[in-house]
Amino acid sequence: KEGSCVREAAAMYRASSRREAQRSFRRWARKWRPTRPRAVACVERDLEELMAFYAFPPAHWQKIRTTNIIERAFREVRRRTRPISSFTNPASCDRIVFGVISHLNRSWEKKPLKQFTQKS
Repeated sequence: KEGSCVREAAAMYRASSRREAQRSFRRWARKWRPTRPRAVACVERDLEELMAFYAFPPAHWQKIRTTNIIERAFREVRRRTRPISSFTNPASCDRIVFGVISHLNRSWEKKPLKQFTQKS
């Protein structure tokens, strides 16, 4: 049942407009509030932030509606720093983190997001 609740909530992200997404949320909230009131309250509280991507051109929506890129960067930093377990000083930690982020930045340069321009 919990999976159905989450799947149906995700319909907001597949809407073709902010207005349609808000309608989808209202339908979802009416259905699930009786059995999942905390889930509905949580989404309702963050609804504006969850739908912020609708303010941008549709070509950008897929890339900006998630935090996957940011989460991936943090996972890579953790993957590189955990085996070390302790650093001799803050500067040694800074060097590792800088190296990881610098590497990710270089790899992202090779994969530009063509739909993002200075005018978009």
